[in-house]
Amino acid sequence: MIINVRVHPDSKKQGIEKKDENNFIVFLKSPAENNRANAELVNLLHKYFKKEISIKSGLKSRNKIVEVF
Repeated sequence: MIINVRVHPDSKKQGIEKKDENNFIVFLKSPAENNRANAELVNLLHKYFKKEISIKSGLKSRNKIVEVF
């Protein structure tokens, strides 16, 4: 399954908001430096979906395309 994710790094809260079937907004506590926000994103989505997660596009962008296996 392919989903679109809008990331808000360095937020006060951590969480996932589902906009519709394939669009999510994710709030991360980690800053967007040294790949920390991407690592937190993968861990958070893994806990949410309970499946393997891979970022397909947008490693340096707030808008990401993520594959859920």
